[in-house]
Amino acid sequence: MKKLLLGAVALGAIAATPAAAQPDQIHYARPNIGATGTVSAPYNFVDGLIVLGNELALANGIGTRYTTEANAPADSTAATRTVNVEFTLTGSVNKDCSFYSGNTAGARNIDFGVIGVRTGNNENVNNAFQMVGAAEAEIQTLTAGCNFNNAVEINKDDVRGMVNVDGSGYDTNEFQANIPYSVTARWNGVGVSTIAAGSNQELEVGLAQNSATKLQGAWRSAMTIDINAPVIQDKGLVAGTYTGKTTLTLRAL
Repeated sequence: MKKLLLGAVALGAIAATPAAAQPDQIHYARPNIGATGTVSAPYNFVDGLIVLGNELALANGIGTRYTTEANAPADSTAATRTVNVEFTLTGSVNKDCSFYSGNTAGARNIDFGVIGVRTGNNENVNNAFQMVGAAEAEIQTLTAGCNFNNAVEINKDDVRGMVNVDGSGYDTNEFQANIPYSVTARWNGVGVSTIAAGSNQELEVGLAQNSATKLQGAWRSAMTIDINAPVIQDKGLVAGTYTGKTTLTLRAL
């Protein structure tokens, strides 16, 4: 029973100090004399004399010896009480610009029909063949925008506006064969590289302008495009077909 108890005490000591094993020990005793020597690793010169004397006694059948030895490998790497693991998440979104412009190419053909001129024989000569009123068109889409910094661009194919391609000769003091027009686009967005709530944005190409550009940050909203050809006051219009093309471009930067 006494040996079992000693064993339990030793195990408790090992559990309480896991960082290092206990040093090797040698205990010697001789009958009728009591303990004659205890040495613990690392051994020095005096310990060596104690061991030598007691080992000689044991060789002659005198006394006894008790040894303890404990060893265990250390941690494979330095122990760490706190571990931080950082995960880097990545993904990508393609740059895209969208503009819903109807389901067919015909939806993008803006036909003013007959552009009325003053044809009455009772008109003053200074008013004859002048435009009766402005030619106007409004285009609206509920889906437009880009998901990155972008440029909104408007380009006319001819700075003169709509041009008569039928080729009649005419007195340039009294007639003209082109109808100037302006284009104004309006939407809700933000300035380029701006992070803020969107607000009203506008881009206009005037009567005498060919193109214009406005830089924007990512935006999505409805867009309205107004085309306005005001009345030409001082000249009549040559008869024929007037054509012009305007291109709206949304371009991710």
